[in-house]
Amino acid sequence: MIRVLVYEDNKARQEALQLLLEHTADMECAGIHENCEHVVAEVHEAKPDVVLMDIDMPKVNGIEGLKLIRQHAPNVHIIMQTVFEDDEKIFQAIRAGAHGYFLKKTPSQKLIEGIREVLEGGAPMTPIVARKVLEMYHEQPAAAKQNKFQLSERELEILSLLVKGMSYKMIAEAANISWHTVNGHFKKIYEKLHVHSATEAVKKAIDNKLV
Repeated sequence: MIRVLVYEDNKARQEALQLLLEHTADMECAGIHENCEHVVAEVHEAKPDVVLMDIDMPKVNGIEGLKLIRQHAPNVHIIMQTVFEDDEKIFQAIRAGAHGYFLKKTPSQKLIEGIREVLEGGAPMTPIVARKVLEMYHEQPAAAKQNKFQLSERELEILSLLVKGMSYKMIAEAANISWHTVNGHFKKIYEKLHVHSATEAVKKAIDNKLV
């Protein structure tokens, strides 16, 4: 069972997410909290596989909660959720180590697929958020693209698809290769970039203008 811990201050959405998780065969709700005031202790107690993290919450918000979880429980996967396509908050979340980013209007099935996908090494994002990430990258001051990590052209192509928010399965279809081949490429990419997850690879690619 995939244990999902929820951080959400809206009561109606708390109930909706709990029902969604309880009616998904391979998932269970590991708890629901309305802010991140005690997030370290709560994560330690609940031992979740995935945290669904609202950004805008009272007292201690989702960005701060994300940072605390990444510091104290780095193996936990974190998917951020928000109502608005706020460019600054999207970029803050990615830089802080979020593994995925969904708008709250995302259909329930897509959210469930995203939870599964993040555990497979993907970086699921609502398409409009993925587009925002690309726009933020392109709006940065122009500079020569660096390839100090010695990535091959094929590896750069695969990495660029990840930055666009594609899952491993989608990348396999787009590049006309098998899922296992995609996985093999990412093992080499992660090794060359000195990272351990898709979100870290996306962050490094953007920071270093690799794609």
